[in-house]
Amino acid sequence: MSLQLEVELNRRGLMFVLSSPSGAGKTTLSRRLLGRYNDAGAHENIVMSISVTTRPPRPGEVDGKDYFFVSSEKFRLMAEKNEFLEYAEVFEYQYGTPAAFVSQHIRGGTDVLFDIDWQGTRQLAEKSRDDLVSIFILPPSMEELERRLKARAQDSDQVVAKRMLKAEAEISHWQEYDYVIINQDLDQTLEKIDTILKAERLKRVRQEGLAEFIGILKT
Repeated sequence: MSLQLEVELNRRGLMFVLSSPSGAGKTTLSRRLLGRYNDAGAHENIVMSISVTTRPPRPGEVDGKDYFFVSSEKFRLMAEKNEFLEYAEVFEYQYGTPAAFVSQHIRGGTDVLFDIDWQGTRQLAEKSRDDLVSIFILPPSMEELERRLKARAQDSDQVVAKRMLKAEAEISHWQEYDYVIINQDLDQTLEKIDTILKAERLKRVRQEGLAEFIGILKT
């Protein structure tokens, strides 16, 4: 009669990046991924990265939940102290990923999800490549991307045209990502993302205490 023992090792979390041109689906995919893993009873959690920003809060936004709202001077001091994993200026306001927030979750075994562009992803890679897993989401065609942007009815034709030009520039950086997925079907794309996340969680480098366990096995 064999005795089965349940062995559970602590896992180091990871930085999980989803990037795509506007309209390719990354925001919807991010929300659905968060919902899947943070529902009651989920064994492992993933949290959305919360950015520091100099932008004033919009109605309904909560400090520490939607963003960390700071003054321009505070943001500058944080940048000088190297407290950001990545930061950028967008439409005259500054946004940055606080290193302490991300590090705390990763050390605790929780993954951190990022909805950022190729420039932010490159900065993350420079700071902490071993903890980074990046996915670029492509539309099935540029015509379909334009159709989706127009279907949202959020932007004028002029703004849509600008987004299409920006999309071409963003897509040119696809080779900088670990994985590339063509988002033809939202459900299928979500399953592919989930498969990647599960596999990356099992990588040897993220299984803390594995060396000690091997040592016990050999004694």
